[in-house]
Amino acid sequence: MENGSCENGSDNQKWKFRGNKELNTSSVSVRGFLNLLMQNINGKDDRPTILICRGDPTEFPSYRTTSSAVDAVVDSLRSFNFNSYASTVGVPVARKAIAEYLSQDLSYELSPDDVYLTSGGSQAIEIVVSVLSRPGANILLPRPGYPNYEARAAFDNLEVRHFDLIPERGWEVDLDSVEALADDNTAAIVIINPNNPCGNVFKYQHLKQIAETARKLGIFVISDEVYGHLVVGSNPFVPMGEFASIVPVVTLGSLSKRWMVPGWRLGWIVTNDPHDIFKKTGIVESIKSCLDISTDPVTFIQGAVPQILEKTSKDFFSNIINIMRETSEFLYDTIKAIPCLTCPHKPEGSMAVMVKLELPLLENISSDLDFCLKLAKEESLIILPGVAVGLKNWVRITFATDLPTLEDGLGRLKAFCERHAKKQTNQSSNGDM
Repeated sequence: MENGSCENGSDNQKWKFRGNKELNTSSVSVRGFLNLLMQNINGKDDRPTILICRGDPTEFPSYRTTSSAVDAVVDSLRSFNFNSYASTVGVPVARKAIAEYLSQDLSYELSPDDVYLTSGGSQAIEIVVSVLSRPGANILLPRPGYPNYEARAAFDNLEVRHFDLIPERGWEVDLDSVEALADDNTAAIVIINPNNPCGNVFKYQHLKQIAETARKLGIFVISDEVYGHLVVGSNPFVPMGEFASIVPVVTLGSLSKRWMVPGWRLGWIVTNDPHDIFKKTGIVESIKSCLDISTDPVTFIQGAVPQILEKTSKDFFSNIINIMRETSEFLYDTIKAIPCLTCPHKPEGSMAVMVKLELPLLENISSDLDFCLKLAKEESLIILPGVAVGLKNWVRITFATDLPTLEDGLGRLKAFCERHAKKQTNQSSNGDM
């Protein structure tokens, strides 16, 4: 190699292009870990591979989306009204419907102009991170958290600083660490509620404390509410936008989880900002500029949004919650009976929960990744290592499955833990021993 060039074969051709190393180093993702674990599956195992590691339960019939949502998409297509390029901020009728839908949980009314449509929650993350990526800026991310934030920040050269979620306090934000981390270059703090990967739902008072802390620091809050209303515990879902009079809030959401349609790729960015701070600081203009040069969500899905939001029955939502409540309780009770695993709190929301590995109780297991790789090989069971979400020697397990699959999967997990449990040595009682 010479001057960054690459010689190819005998002609000594010097190629001047290279892959983007920033993209390679920032591409750690749930999907990346899933692919790694799937490669470790023992092909000789006749049992089906069980995945209790991802927030996509749509393979199970009990999690099928409502027929009214399907009808809405069909009607949208047959109308021939959504075959053209859409406005980069979104189809007007969809923006209006989402503003009305989200306003039901707020003490004030959102405007359609507060809503920007994206190709799923992932693109919403990409947009808000890109908006903040000015030289020297940093963003505060939760640990554990959703890895797409960190990956996108690395790609955009935005510095990341991690604050802790405290398991002993129901995974509340460590607000003291937030204040210690922030400086004059900090732009925003990210919270995820209901929380992926921890499975907690923040209480009203704690959300207010987060808002007050952000205001004190002069930063805004990015509230990831993709799992909004997926609550199986006693804490109700409260949108962070309810505290927008204290601090401006950018809310991220999507149809994916609540309607069980992750493949439809319809998400949104909402500016909860009654004092127009985002307009004064250029955030709104930057969001629009990013959307001008990015991919739009599919127009016929946008066109279906008003009908989806209006005609989905409450029974559909309650049935999904009842299934998830049953599986979450079964998961929690089963984990409690496995000595080498600890679940600090019963799941309250989202689709997953963090479980601590008690490595001193296990033989020949060096880390959470080692645990998950060997589990895949020996039991054809895939769970997510905690390192994937920023917390070593923990694992993330999803309860968004049907009960028979979860029973089978946790049975395999228990058998694996028993097989790798350290053997208790019996001491002989000679003399004072």
